[in-house]
Amino acid sequence: MERIALQNLIDWNNNKRKKPLIVWGARQVGKTYLIKELFAENYYKNKYIYVDCKIEDEIREFCLGTANAEKIVEYISLRKGKQIDENTLLIFDEVQECPNIISALKYFCQDLRDIPVIATGSMVRIKLQRETHKRGSKDNEKFLFPVGKINQMTVYPMTFDEFLMNSNKMLYNAVKKAYDRKEPLDNQIHELAMEQVYKYLLVGGMPEAVEAYVDGDNLLEAREILKVLYDNYLADMELYQASQEAVLRSRILFQNIYRELNKESKNFSPGLIEEKGKTRDFATSIQWLTLAHVVNQSFQLKEHITTPLMPDNESNFRLFLGDIGMFSYQSGINAASFVSNERENTLSGIFFENFVANELIAKEHKLFYWRGKASAELEFIIESDNKLYPIDVKKGRGTLNSLEKFSNHNKFEYVIKISKNNYGYNPEQKLLTIPFYFVPFVAKDLADGLMGIYQ
Repeated sequence: MERIALQNLIDWNNNKRKKPLIVWGARQVGKTYLIKELFAENYYKNKYIYVDCKIEDEIREFCLGTANAEKIVEYISLRKGKQIDENTLLIFDEVQECPNIISALKYFCQDLRDIPVIATGSMVRIKLQRETHKRGSKDNEKFLFPVGKINQMTVYPMTFDEFLMNSNKMLYNAVKKAYDRKEPLDNQIHELAMEQVYKYLLVGGMPEAVEAYVDGDNLLEAREILKVLYDNYLADMELYQASQEAVLRSRILFQNIYRELNKESKNFSPGLIEEKGKTRDFATSIQWLTLAHVVNQSFQLKEHITTPLMPDNESNFRLFLGDIGMFSYQSGINAASFVSNERENTLSGIFFENFVANELIAKEHKLFYWRGKASAELEFIIESDNKLYPIDVKKGRGTLNSLEKFSNHNKFEYVIKISKNNYGYNPEQKLLTIPFYFVPFVAKDLADGLMGIYQ
């Protein structure tokens, strides 16, 4: 399947000043497939060495004993019977099983800069954090992260544009062309694109689930795969957390994201999932889940916003699941709801908010929302090119009652209204209407500082 992140790897590879690369990301989001099958097989055909640190015991044990890059390269060359030089891509997968390899990247950068190296794994950040803060360790024994000696990128679940690119390339091309031209789609094509949005809300972006849907147009099979992945995420918490209490709290927090968002305020409320619970009780679990890219956190902004964006109070926040398919699975809603004619009445607005949150995160945006007085609210506030862009997410057609209250206290470039409506821009109202299928393109333009073109 096609992945947009492939271009990031190509750009890294073409950079003459590239450093060893760490690829972050949650489990099962397609990191290994991207690096090995899409990148290495096409750009280093028969010239790459892949090391799986989970199952290649001898190499793992050797690397645990040294961070010397030259010794590691010599050992792997002899072990694999293959010369490693500047034309050889060296891939270390599942490096959470051998964090010392991350330390060694400093010396790859200093001593063997010409050799391209990629390291990746599912729970790398979690394992590194534990290695760094080991109790009882002397300072010179603690893990040292190679600050300034590496390049980094994060792989996320497949975004909607990737989903559409793989499920219906012709429709993707039509949608992208309309967005580039800043034109609405014909009504019938608009409805086709919205059909795909609803299916994406059900399937989500985990590559295995997407592949099942793309190969057989089988929503039920995709749903079964999501169940397995969901259970695997819960199992991971047992493997990578320090205490049983932390495991239990992380699990219950993860399992209650939908419930937290489905209440009126949507803000995280510890008392909802643990009697007399306090936010600080869940601080470690929230950090764990966000570091693992399983959950995305959005912070509340006060009535008058200042830049750069900063939370007004770190105890006021919302949590979104990192994959919309898992979110839909967690909700317990019948899969038929996403493809029925009654779906607009069945699906609550939080499905669409979680969808937008993930699209923004995938383009490296930090998440903030705004709450004013008398329940005034805007789901997201994005800062781009030193300008503010309030985002209002409506599952239906909706109104913009909160925008007037927001504008009484804040200057903004224009509001982005995301809904099922077709594309349109009203310069008098400073209102850009975006259909859900345009969201990934808007998120990228906001990240690149290119949204001022609507003026």
